[in-house]
Amino acid sequence: MSSYIQYHDAIAFHPGYYIKEAVDESGLTQEDFAKRLDTTPKNLSLLVRGEQNLSIDVAVKLSRMLGTSVSYWLKLQNAYDALIAEFKSEEALEQEREVFKALDYRYFRDNFGLPDLPRKIDEQIAEVRKFLKVSTLSVFQKRDMTVSFRSASDGMSDANIIRANSMVQIAINKALDADAPKFNREKLKKAVEYAVSLTKAHEDFYPLLRNAFREAGVVFVILPNLPGSKINGATKKLEKKVMLMVNDRRLNADTFWFTLFHEIGHIVYGDYGISFEKEIDDKEESADRYAADLLISPEQYLKFIEKGEFNIVKIKEFAELIDRDPGIVLGRLQKDGLIGYNDCELNSLKHQYKIQLPI
Repeated sequence: MSSYIQYHDAIAFHPGYYIKEAVDESGLTQEDFAKRLDTTPKNLSLLVRGEQNLSIDVAVKLSRMLGTSVSYWLKLQNAYDALIAEFKSEEALEQEREVFKALDYRYFRDNFGLPDLPRKIDEQIAEVRKFLKVSTLSVFQKRDMTVSFRSASDGMSDANIIRANSMVQIAINKALDADAPKFNREKLKKAVEYAVSLTKAHEDFYPLLRNAFREAGVVFVILPNLPGSKINGATKKLEKKVMLMVNDRRLNADTFWFTLFHEIGHIVYGDYGISFEKEIDDKEESADRYAADLLISPEQYLKFIEKGEFNIVKIKEFAELIDRDPGIVLGRLQKDGLIGYNDCELNSLKHQYKIQLPI
């Protein structure tokens, strides 16, 4: 530290600067001055060099020894601390500006009602910071800041990590604000059974799902996708409830339901974190298997594929037999390499959901 700090047009001196003046004027050595002040020579030396803050105890002793007020010395320290804080705040804002480059203010403005602030970067930063409820956007640079990144973080850029953390932070805040009872595994099983029955309910299934999961202590959130976040979904165990989030990027019937039950698989196995695109490890494979088997029973699926008839009529018949949306059956066949992805007639079976997400 220094005996003074200059920032823009302001300058503040550390109390040690004035203590040194008092020592010099006294004609005493620093050691003798320290003895009269009833402190150690080392302590006085640190103060004089500006390497230690002035304590209330020493301020009282200085006031008694030199006939000044205690507040005089404390105001000197406060003025010095305030200017340092302002300087550090500017440094922190510079870092935030770099972090903010990885985010798109329009995403927050258009989806969450933040004010339109064209070209006012610092004001945009302040709005996003307040919306995300953090002291600085720089916290989103940290891997695993909000939840576990599992195995995917090594291959991600800093911008990917910032965006992923930001999306999960939004979901966590929504979950914290939601009124939900304590997480209950038995009730979650019942909610999952109910959710599976909704795959053909193409209209208004989202509020039905939210209510069913909320009763189990799971807050289900669908968020607009933040490009570059690379998130498929995320889960987090909060103090009493659980946050379950997916984005709106995968809203074909097959991908939506698979992603949803994949994330539920993570909850069932107690493995909370973010699921990223193209992520492969044991935990992801377990969640994949949970989702696949829940949507289509392995025994029924095996019997179906053994026949080798994958035309539009047979897919619809099998989907009706197992009470699932035909797009889910088609998506499974495509994922398993039994049908290509470019058959336009078959792809017409895939229902595209349009979920109106509230601002």
